[in-house]
Amino acid sequence: MKTIDDLGDLSGKRVLVRSDLNVPLDGTTITDDGRVRASVPTIKRLADQGARVLVVAHLGRPQGEPDPQYSLAPVAARLSELLGSSVRFASDTVGVDARRTADELKDGEVALLENVRFNRGETSKDDAERGAFADQLAALADVFVSDGFGVVHRKQASVYDVARRLPSAVGGLVQAEVEVLRRLTEDPQRPYAVVLGGSKVSDKLGVIDHLMTKADTLLIGGGMVFTFLAAQGHGVGGSLLEEDQIDVARGYLERAAELGVDLVLPTDVVVAPEFKADAPATVVGVEAIPDDQMGLDIGPESAARFAEIVRGARTVFWNGPMGVFEMPAFAAGTKTVAEALTQVDGLSVVGGGDSAAAVRQLGFADDRFGHISTGGGASLEYLEGKTLPGLAVLEEDR
Repeated sequence: MKTIDDLGDLSGKRVLVRSDLNVPLDGTTITDDGRVRASVPTIKRLADQGARVLVVAHLGRPQGEPDPQYSLAPVAARLSELLGSSVRFASDTVGVDARRTADELKDGEVALLENVRFNRGETSKDDAERGAFADQLAALADVFVSDGFGVVHRKQASVYDVARRLPSAVGGLVQAEVEVLRRLTEDPQRPYAVVLGGSKVSDKLGVIDHLMTKADTLLIGGGMVFTFLAAQGHGVGGSLLEEDQIDVARGYLERAAELGVDLVLPTDVVVAPEFKADAPATVVGVEAIPDDQMGLDIGPESAARFAEIVRGARTVFWNGPMGVFEMPAFAAGTKTVAEALTQVDGLSVVGGGDSAAAVRQLGFADDRFGHISTGGGASLEYLEGKTLPGLAVLEEDR
């Protein structure tokens, strides 16, 4: 893939940058600006080179038409603060205001276009409709820089089709993400531990399949663990359970044993009678989950064991919280694992999504980890060995 260095002198050129600015909002307040901060270095580098920078991004899932609750206006304000200079905001993506903004930009200035998903063509499955929208985007710029790692697994107009219409390169964020993921898959330092959590086994099938042949240890927590416990014959009470995945989980346990991979499950869990922050929490062994209780976190014994394994590894990839971290009574498992990741003598990678949200909500600074991915889904698909359209298009010989 070409990098920004391969694009030559960008002074005076209009550079369309696809960033990932899909941040959580409470009304118009950004509650986690991690993705905005991660986008800044590439945008600043281009502006410092004298480029006229047009940033395009999405927010949420609007249905192909303008929806005020998904406006990127609050993101433009935060981006201005982080860059230390005014960021112009266009009220549309390829309309009159976007074209005027692109025409009026001066060297070194930055503008953010309105939510790209306000246009049906962005996410269309129809190549012609998507391509027509990409033509409009491409007309705004001279070159394209792909820097939204969280969307490179999507075949969408501003990710895939624009790259086929303009001289294109990868931005610093995507470049860094790919380099880290290659270290996880091609030649990881050992011991190599993978920690997987989250709610469903079905969400992690591909990554379990692929990493079982690469990792030394797989640690399973979160809601998905109860399907594994059921596969071992344990009752799980009212805990989250994917009954259609029990045989799959049993197969993973057997395969891990055959491969000599240590697949570690909790020995104790935190249970409560209902899914509420103030529900009375108790710790029980996994063989003794009451029928009228649900598991909402791994227990302290398990958390300590997970942490010991993580601290002893040289490479760690973590995706998915260990429990319902949003509720203090059920956050201890996730916090213990996160703390252990900060103590790894080697590469520690937080795999985006809920894991990234968890470490920030629990008070951990980003720089305490080796790498926090900006793209949970993209990270998982890369680790599954899938082809990511937004990366593959940048490798095409054009």
